[in-house]
Amino acid sequence: MMIPLLGALFGAGGAALLYGLRPPRATLSDVLTALDTPAPPPRPSSSADEEWATRLGRKAVPLVRALGFPTPTLRADLATCGVEVERHLAGQATCAVAGLLAPWCATALFHFAAGTPTGWWTPLSASLLLAVVLFFAPDLTVRRHAAARRREMRHTLALVLDLTVIALAGGAGIQQALGQAAAAPGGWAAAKLRHALHRAELTRTSPWLHLSDLGRHLAVPDLSELASTLELAGSEGAKVRSSLGAKARAMRRRRITEADGAAQAATEQMSLPLVGLFAAFLLLIGYPALAHVLST
Repeated sequence: MMIPLLGALFGAGGAALLYGLRPPRATLSDVLTALDTPAPPPRPSSSADEEWATRLGRKAVPLVRALGFPTPTLRADLATCGVEVERHLAGQATCAVAGLLAPWCATALFHFAAGTPTGWWTPLSASLLLAVVLFFAPDLTVRRHAAARRREMRHTLALVLDLTVIALAGGAGIQQALGQAAAAPGGWAAAKLRHALHRAELTRTSPWLHLSDLGRHLAVPDLSELASTLELAGSEGAKVRSSLGAKARAMRRRRITEADGAAQAATEQMSLPLVGLFAAFLLLIGYPALAHVLST
């Protein structure tokens, strides 16, 4: 009775782990609804709203920092996703502790339920391996989310550049045209651009410096390149309209190339399931004849 129950529990845990690592994609209607829905006002973070896993792992954050985490790349990804470093490290520590304890708990259940001796080497190696895997599992989610946000930033930046070129053709100044272009689109990336321009307006400093800082903070080289182009145009009188138009065309071509590469990669990934289906079909057809030959 206990063995089927343990099998069901392990199956449910494995299914939950796979669901957490590979969540289902949102439908197109959900994405369009999210774009049209205004963002809710941010709530002040408090200890009562924190997840229990984060609260448990807070004490292990200094130890994780002593090991050299987070890396500079991960820190940039966390900044792009808007996740606190302390919270992420606490979640990693909790996942690692869960990975250390899970094999020992499973070994104890098997020992008391089925009376099967497993020794100490198997749960020890399994706990170390599972702890390492679960420790780096949250990083995969953060990296995937950060990559999606950087793609959104590049897409929004190309749109803003196109609108800026149109505003410049209408006779607006570069700063006025850039502010009007950034005010048109919505979303997270456009809000970041508007925030950088608003800071420049409040501090009465050059907006190129704030755009360059934003590009370094989010690890988006296109923003830094745009800031350098605009700074050159503002200080040396370069043809800013043609420069921005060329930058926008280059970003569009890059996005088309990336989309074409992603489509080709998805097509290549479909070849393996097709080969597997073809091999299974051949096995289904050839097995009766092979069994008949071997039996005779």
